[in-house]
Amino acid sequence: MTALGLLYPGHSAEDDYPRIEQLLGSDIRVDVVHTDIGEDAHRVDALKEMGSPERLAAGVEQLRLTGAESVVWACTSGSFVYGWEGAHDQVRALARTAGMPASSTSFAFVHAAAELGVRRVAVGATYPDDVADLFASFLGAGGVEVVSVRGSGVITAAEVGEWTEEDVLTLARQADTPTAEALLLPDTALHTAALIPTLEKELSKPVLTANQVTVWEALRLTDRRVNAPALGALFTREPIVQV
Repeated sequence: MTALGLLYPGHSAEDDYPRIEQLLGSDIRVDVVHTDIGEDAHRVDALKEMGSPERLAAGVEQLRLTGAESVVWACTSGSFVYGWEGAHDQVRALARTAGMPASSTSFAFVHAAAELGVRRVAVGATYPDDVADLFASFLGAGGVEVVSVRGSGVITAAEVGEWTEEDVLTLARQADTPTAEALLLPDTALHTAALIPTLEKELSKPVLTANQVTVWEALRLTDRRVNAPALGALFTREPIVQV
């Protein structure tokens, strides 16, 4: 049994994780501990407070009791708003506090793009444009070229959690561009676990979504690889060997 630990802010799309766990197989457990979201706002100051060391540390003890072997801060915007170096500091502090390998959803996107050999991406964000642009800058610092960014101007995670399948598909279509090798949907408040095959068929390219890459990253930290076609290209392709 491999136990994966996720720190998830508030309550929006956490039901994606039991679905992903079911698709991964019976020897993998995904444990979710909810952190205090503070002010629910896609605004830089609120997002930095949401991802503060104190808020993350508060959930670590409960997570440790689950027997988790790795921990991922399951919040994209609450990590990339710190910038590339600041986000590294965030996960280093989390690893020290938790006593286990740690990462965040922001780094999961960078690592997942590398896994697929993807260098140019489009971003379909639920966030306001200024926050979406910060994610694009973060990806650029990680060596991923962002060829287009589409923000949606949604202020709260609670609102994102109410999006329908058609809302997600519409965002994906609007954000995609022919020069992008993959599409990224970076909000862990967005329900996407059941939609990845549909999205990839619609766009004819890999689609990386926040909750999908979060679990993949937790697996990567434990040196596990799982074939799960229902979770898209990231869970079916052989890793790219860099030369």
